[in-house]
Amino acid sequence: MVLNPAAGRGLAGRTWPRLEAALNARGLAFELLHAGSAREACAALAARPAGQAALAVGGDGTASLLLPELVRSGRALGLVPLGSGNDLAGSLGLRPGDLDSALDRLSRPEGRLDLMEVRLDDRPPVLLLNGLGMGYDAQVADLLHRAPARLLGVPLGGFPRYLWAALRGLRQLESGPLTVEVDGEVLYRGASCLVAVMNSERYGGGFRIAPGADPRDGQLNVVLGGNLSRVALLPLMGRVLRGTHLTHPAVREARGREVRLSWERPMQTHLDGELAGAQRQLTVRVLPGALRCLSLP
Repeated sequence: MVLNPAAGRGLAGRTWPRLEAALNARGLAFELLHAGSAREACAALAARPAGQAALAVGGDGTASLLLPELVRSGRALGLVPLGSGNDLAGSLGLRPGDLDSALDRLSRPEGRLDLMEVRLDDRPPVLLLNGLGMGYDAQVADLLHRAPARLLGVPLGGFPRYLWAALRGLRQLESGPLTVEVDGEVLYRGASCLVAVMNSERYGGGFRIAPGADPRDGQLNVVLGGNLSRVALLPLMGRVLRGTHLTHPAVREARGREVRLSWERPMQTHLDGELAGAQRQLTVRVLPGALRCLSLP
């Protein structure tokens, strides 16, 4: 069991006593590991017996920390969603804080999830669970790290926190020339303010950027917006929340096994919500069924 006590602005740490009691009540044997850096988490997991599954207690970021070791060793992953966004878990029908549902799934037959492999310049490839974004998406991810803990006396977490960042991000909206290739064919060439490549349908704590995406279908979903103004983007955000934006004339969507994104100038980039700096190009391909999973519906 890999716990990130800081996930969900401390929600995972505060919930641990209740989760520990639920595990003991079910007679589930476990060993607790605290998640630090990706290297530390993977090293601690690698030192455990090879047959043990790993249960990630936190958000999408907690599970992402473990991916290199999970793929290397072939361990299965289970999810207890207690983070800020919980988008992969949400796409699988798990609600944050619903410990009973999360633990019930551990007794079901396991399945497999696809992963994303991303290549940036000459860096080693990066494995992702959920998705990536360039442009406005990544600007919002940057603002999320700087969002206030409270607004007008109300705690700001999960979806409200993302909405705050999305509205603030409109002030610094940028567009640039973008080329998108899917499986070697040009899908789009022109001005754009954002593009997302997704393994599951959600990001940002509930925005359905890629409705219909399934992390078990061996396909990536790419969604992009054209040269949208601030005035045009604001109502479109509401449609993204409902998953009805794909019919908007400025939105393009496609599916494939490999996607290449190329900008004329560097654009802010996030990988599973973690900032990767300004990038001019990247290539992402799907790894079908690369991850054993205990938390499928």
